[in-house]
Amino acid sequence: MSDPRDQVREEAARRTVERAEKIAREAEAAGWYGARALFMRELRRFWGMAAQTIISPVITTMLYFLVFGYSLGDRLKEVQGIPYIDYLVPGLVMLATINNAFINAAFSLFIAKIHGMIVDILVTPLTHTQMMFGYVAASLVRAMLVGGIIWVVAMLMGARVWHNVPLTLLCMALTGTAMAFVGLTVAILAEDFDHVNLIPNFLITPLTFLGGVFYSIEMLPEPWGLVSRFNPVLYMVNALRYAMTGVSDVPWWQGLTALFALNLCFGGVTWWLLKTGYKLRD
Repeated sequence: MSDPRDQVREEAARRTVERAEKIAREAEAAGWYGARALFMRELRRFWGMAAQTIISPVITTMLYFLVFGYSLGDRLKEVQGIPYIDYLVPGLVMLATINNAFINAAFSLFIAKIHGMIVDILVTPLTHTQMMFGYVAASLVRAMLVGGIIWVVAMLMGARVWHNVPLTLLCMALTGTAMAFVGLTVAILAEDFDHVNLIPNFLITPLTFLGGVFYSIEMLPEPWGLVSRFNPVLYMVNALRYAMTGVSDVPWWQGLTALFALNLCFGGVTWWLLKTGYKLRD
């Protein structure tokens, strides 16, 4: 026969484990309330500066639309069988989505880091996953909002870019999420504002402009057409271009594959950096 005292100890241990698991579940649930609060704070932050964060990028991008669309449109007429203005819109929407998702995530976290406000977030019950959600979700909302406004305005101005609306929204969402991950990674690793500005100025902008935003790579002489195929932005732009117009320089599924790969890669890096507290807990 088993010792009654062993049964009592086993029962006590079981109850202790159950209580610990219950407390962990409650803490995680409370953390998601905190993640929502962080998300709402980030929304209010960029919405409070809507003239700078929403209106300004929309106006800038629409200037590209007017200058390139109507000046080059009169000369090029059609690209891959569609009007040049229609061909241009997906690239401009992608350009705005990339820039706004990156800028929102990078500068928000970096400013919190250099001002010491990040400590207030780190001492809360938020897990690194919940913290990442708050920043990424807010950046995605800003990117989708700016990109969506540009899309709608372009259609009101005569562009016919509604080939596959669900796929369009998916491409924009995947792009915004991936670039928000990149922004958080850069913000964590950066030590001053020059480091944060280094990526958009010397990497994102060149890759974007050389990624087929304004032209088809079929217009490029070799070997530049081949070189362009090593640019990941080319696949992102063309996935969206297919979704909006039904034409692309590369198969649309390659663009979606690239977007999923970028999300997995940079999402994993961001998750690890937040989990370890690298350059955040120093």
